[in-house]
Amino acid sequence: MNKYKETFGVDISKAVFDVQGSKCGPHQFSNSPNGFRSFLKLLPDDSLVVMEATGYYHYRLSQFLCKNEIAVSVVNPLSVKRFIEMKLSRVKTDKSDAQSICDYGIYNKVPLYNQISAVQSECRQLLSLKSSYLKRRTSTKNKLHGERVLDVPSKLVVRSLLLDKKHIDRELVKIEKRLLLLVKQSSQRELTLLKSIPGIGDKTAVFLIVATDSFRKFSNASQLCSYLGTTPMIKRSGSSVRGRSRISKMGNRNLRNLMFMCSMSAYKHNRSCKAIHDRIVSKGKSSKLALMAVCNKLIHQAFAIVRSGVEYNPDYVSVRKRLI
Repeated sequence: MNKYKETFGVDISKAVFDVQGSKCGPHQFSNSPNGFRSFLKLLPDDSLVVMEATGYYHYRLSQFLCKNEIAVSVVNPLSVKRFIEMKLSRVKTDKSDAQSICDYGIYNKVPLYNQISAVQSECRQLLSLKSSYLKRRTSTKNKLHGERVLDVPSKLVVRSLLLDKKHIDRELVKIEKRLLLLVKQSSQRELTLLKSIPGIGDKTAVFLIVATDSFRKFSNASQLCSYLGTTPMIKRSGSSVRGRSRISKMGNRNLRNLMFMCSMSAYKHNRSCKAIHDRIVSKGKSSKLALMAVCNKLIHQAFAIVRSGVEYNPDYVSVRKRLI
């Protein structure tokens, strides 16, 4: 049970959002500023509003409530889905979903949503657009390769694909320059600290800062590893189930892939990462498994360095070790 006097579950869509309170009946409001103000009048003091992360639809309402000092929690839709399945519910409507979200907020400890600034919002939009452009560029390259292997490729098709790829490349350069400029303005200290780590460059440092809100979203490095999905999943039960351990892959895929690419450089130039890689490989493990361990080591280094404010030093010895 949570500590709030009343909890509200919100199931939000493009046009409207349904609300179910722990002490009041269902309501429906328009997903617009007028609807937000009407919903605000319904909220008593010391109340909690819980909603699912639904792409763009939940953003305006969560920001509006935060500005008006209302406690808001934006939860993972998969967690709510599993909660509904656990109750063996056979009804699936907007009202029932709002009720389930309300129950989820009552019986679980949910994280509070923090209002993001205009700079943070623009950085997230730029990262999302960059991801879309990268997928589109890969698709264009594959299509271009397929056309070129034909006996008589269409000159018009090839020319169009080349122009499309050239346009995407130009836009990606603009996005990366804008992202770097924004991060330098808001988080120059964190950017400098991260770039001091061998294996982490501008792109990775910027992505880490934006995705983690300058490492303020996590209290320890293990939480950040879980967010990236680089932590192992162990499948063992009784005497018969001995599943092969794999990484969870339940986090931010784009950042995880970027960190994995960084690990290939880090194990060559980062002394601590190289030691971990060589130790795992010497035990007969695969190089890919060793690189995932290097990836986790990089994450721990990044978290520790940003939190401590001390640049990377391969000969650094902690105070505890010096006292022993």
